[in-house]
Formats: sequence, structure tokens, C-alpha cells
Amino acid sequence: MIMLKKTSRTFYIPISRLKASLKEAVASAYLCMRAIDEIEDHETISDDLKVDLLQGIHEAFQSSDVINESQKVLAPYGDVLADVTMRIHEWAQLCPPTVNEVVYRHIAKMSKQMSEWVHVSWIIKTEEDLDNYTYSVAGMVGEMLSEIWLWFDGTKTDQHKAVAFGRGLQAVNILRNRTEDLERGVDFFPDGWGSKEMIKYTRRNLKIADSYIADLKGGPALEFCKIPLTLAHATVNLIAAGGNKLTRDAVMKLVGSIN
Repeated sequence: MIMLKKTSRTFYIPISRLKASLKEAVASAYLCMRAIDEIEDHETISDDLKVDLLQGIHEAFQSSDVINESQKVLAPYGDVLADVTMRIHEWAQLCPPTVNEVVYRHIAKMSKQMSEWVHVSWIIKTEEDLDNYTYSVAGMVGEMLSEIWLWFDGTKTDQHKAVAFGRGLQAVNILRNRTEDLERGVDFFPDGWGSKEMIKYTRRNLKIADSYIADLKGGPALEFCKIPLTLAHATVNLIAAGGNKLTRDAVMKLVGSIN
């Protein structure tokens, strides 16, 4: 939970409120995904090395010994990779054995798709490209969470809406990180798009995400999803008005207002 708090103030709050085994499953998944995300976004290592590491994680998480195989992949790079990345084996071990197949499968899939995006230098020309990218790094998180809700208490959810939930949150990140992404030579906006078009895309997906959580009839899935979705709506509204990032006080006030 200390590492979770360091790496995401958005997800630390809802994950910390979950019950024991569910908390471990979602925290494990989030931290593993943060671990590979730090490889994809690393500022100094080469794209070729990123591809090799992400492919290595893909293979490790498909193997019969995820813990040792993932350590082997990362061990030579402890001096350059983030702590959250180097400890991916710890986050994998945290996952309850009865649901680790779900988490490991999605980590393997995400690693592979991230490696493919690095390989093509994140070239996004069309809305379809954007859909594919936001699915790779976030839409499938929605799918994974849906499987975790089903495992925990039998909660069934709409997979299409689950993808939009993840996709909408990622689109908010793309809007919020626009300047930094351009400075590192990456443009996630399709050709001809400005903020207006990306805000429209984001809101369209968040509207579907609203429908996703409206289908949840109480329980931990609903309690979890309401927080990041509320923050996402508030952030896109702030960006549309010319701002960029919610203050810590604004975040806590919004969280406190959620019923």
C-alpha cells in the first residue's frame, strides 16, 4: 500500500477501501501494470530495450514460474528501472492464488501490446488507432476488473462498457499529460485533432462508463469504480475550462462527496 500511494493518488483511495482478498487482487494487478507502464514510459532506456523487457515480462507471466522468470528478465537493469518495476515479482505474489490466472493473463497481454506500441513509436493517425491504444493500456484493465468482480462475489458486468470505463480514464490522462507527451516526442492525438476533439472522445467514453457503474447494484465493485470515474469527470471538466490537474484538496473534497 505504501508503493501504491507513491504511484497513484487516484487508485490508492478506492483500493485501500476494499476488503482483504479483493484489495490484494486489485492492488496486485494495479502495481504489476504500473511496473510495466514505467518501462513503456521510461525516459532514458532505448525503445529496443523497452521492447525486449516488455516481451520478457509477457513471456514470464505466461510461464509456470512467474515469480522467478520475471526476476530474471529485470535483474540486469536494477540500476535504471523504477523500484515499482523491479519489484513486480512481489506484486505478483500478492495476488490470491484463486484469481492470479486472471491477473497474470492480463499482465502478459498488456506487456505484449505495450511492446508493440513502443515498436511502432506510438504512431496514432486515426480514431481507430486511438481506440486500439487506449484499449491496450487501459480498456483491458476494465475487462480484468470485471473478471475480478465476478471472482469475488459473482458480480456480472458488461464487457463493452468495462472497456469504455478504462478507455475514458486513459483519455483523461492523455489530455492531462499532453504537454509532457509532446516534449518526449509522442502524440496520442489522431491527425487533425485538437483538445476539442479529444475532450469529446473522452466524454463519450465516460458516458458509457457512467452506464457501466449504473448497472452495478451496490457492493465493492460500485464503491471502487465511483471514485476514479468521479475524478475523471471533474478533471475533463477542469481541462475544458482551461485548467489541468485537480488539487489534492479538490480530490479529497470530491471523494468525500461520493455516496
